Amino acid sequence: MCGITGIIDFSLSTVNRAVLQSMNGALMTRGPDAEGFAFLPHTGLGHRRLSIIDLESGAQPMSTADGRYTIVFNGEIYNYRELRADLEKAGIPLRTHSDTEVLLELFVREGANCLEKLNGMFAFAVWDAKDRILFAARDRIGKKPFYYAQLPNGFAFASEPKALLKHPAISKTLDPSAAKLFFAYEYVPAPYSIYADIKKLPQSHFLEVTQGSLKITRYWSPPQNEPLEIDEKSAAKELLRLLDKAVTYRMIADVPLGVFLSGGVDSSSVVALMARHRAGKDIKTFSINFAEASYDESLYSTTVAKTFGTDHHEETLTANTMLKILPDVANYLDEPFADGSILPTYLLSQFTRKHVTVALGGDGADELFAGYPTFLASRLANAYTRLPPFIKNSVNHLSGWLPKSDDNMSLDFKARQFLLGADFPGVEKNQVWLGALPPSELNQLFMPDFGSTTPDLSPFDPLTLIRNEMRHCTATHFGDQLLYFYQKFYLCEGILTKVDRASMANSLEVRAPYLDKDVVEFAARLPYEYKLKGITTKFLVKRAFNRLLPAMITQRSKKGFGIPIAGWLKNELKPLLLNTLNRERIKSAGIFNWSYVEKLIGEHLSGKSNHRKPLFALLMFELWREQYSD
Repeated sequence: MCGITGIIDFSLSTVNRAVLQSMNGALMTRGPDAEGFAFLPHTGLGHRRLSIIDLESGAQPMSTADGRYTIVFNGEIYNYRELRADLEKAGIPLRTHSDTEVLLELFVREGANCLEKLNGMFAFAVWDAKDRILFAARDRIGKKPFYYAQLPNGFAFASEPKALLKHPAISKTLDPSAAKLFFAYEYVPAPYSIYADIKKLPQSHFLEVTQGSLKITRYWSPPQNEPLEIDEKSAAKELLRLLDKAVTYRMIADVPLGVFLSGGVDSSSVVALMARHRAGKDIKTFSINFAEASYDESLYSTTVAKTFGTDHHEETLTANTMLKILPDVANYLDEPFADGSILPTYLLSQFTRKHVTVALGGDGADELFAGYPTFLASRLANAYTRLPPFIKNSVNHLSGWLPKSDDNMSLDFKARQFLLGADFPGVEKNQVWLGALPPSELNQLFMPDFGSTTPDLSPFDPLTLIRNEMRHCTATHFGDQLLYFYQKFYLCEGILTKVDRASMANSLEVRAPYLDKDVVEFAARLPYEYKLKGITTKFLVKRAFNRLLPAMITQRSKKGFGIPIAGWLKNELKPLLLNTLNRERIKSAGIFNWSYVEKLIGEHLSGKSNHRKPLFALLMFELWREQYSD
């Protein structure tokens, strides 16, 4: 992993060196091992390196022998050895053993078409000094970030907003639409960022910058309209083969590596496949435990560790530990992020980094193979919407009488979330279930004059992004449409953002075998019934690993990487909550309606309602605003 920065100014022969150096310095934790710059006519490129492959000669920025093309690259190209062999067969001399040089030379020869051949996680930019064109691209799934800002006479980019904010022409001004999106999604989805001056390049897109022009192009979509004719047994065998290859790719490193192990079937399957290629004692596994029983998965993670004889490491996230790391997490996050699982992910990354530089994980399996309970809930919601109004009213009334609990995914919490989103059309109901607040309550949270309309004066609807994106979905089966939605939003903008920020804050690279190009495209072409069969989620994954993993792992239900935030807000986090969300602060900012915030706090602390999602979102927003906003 690395951090990349760049400034293009077509009005100047030389960009401001001090500004670029300051931008690059803001990305220290993304690349603590080395720093490099290239100052060219109209352009400056910066790079911070976390050395993983070719430790001696893979320094960046890297230029072609003739000096025409210069690249800065964040990520890994897993099939670079095969691509290197093809280049060498074509008579192209290579000076290093790095994937960076392979990517650069491939781009020189094929331009944007090179993206079709890349299997990896990446965000990179190439400057063409002859034609004065900047080309930049982000990987298919969006594992690596790319932020940018258009300047009066040029363009700037970086791996994180905090680097762009070092540029004097880029302000910290809050984008009101992005703030509303944050509370609807618990993150700020692309192409927005929380800052009015900064945008995100969406996953599976590339951009080209010339003087006076910025063009953004989508280069890939999941091949859902190319169904495979394959039986379940053969599909499970092929999935195992593809995942084994993906794990083998991700074990390539010139530094120590390990694996995040939660005890779920996803991470456990990665351990099982790693054990095919090295002895268990040579595999380092890392887990986070909780004192609260409904959140703890230590029984499962230790079972897997013992099954394969791994060198297992555990740490417990207590309320006191959380209070210690929360300021560090809040200070690092230059965009607000309200998924509480970023705290255990940060702690996991922190103590994993003490032992290894690279960690594999199970991210992506749920979004490829229908692993979340919401896939089942969507079926139930379709039936619920057809009920007569008087029955719906009765269900709503009865749900209010359910006993309140702070346990993980308690019945009262699931019932409330289900009813909030059940009547929304199509995949939109899933976003309402996942978000901090439904669209109807956003109007109650925000002050009436805070970004109440879009530039065309129409009311702002945070779900418009989903409707626009779903136009690119070619699937006709509703289940496959759900998978497309989850991959484009929750996986890319939520899960992968969380993992990238938490790991990079600790200079740790995290690799996701399930998000291998071949695995993703294979999964997209499978019948939906192989993913959700009856009430069995991730059916094909469980079948593929049925003989490799203990039955208690393949047969367990989805748990998720949640934290006991509801209880902590009533106890250990209460002083911080009340101090941060106080009347004077909220009213003086003019963003939120104090009476609504006060209602949320009062109902949660009294036990009347579980408002952990909007309250944690408010807390993280205010902690972000304290650190980064004007």
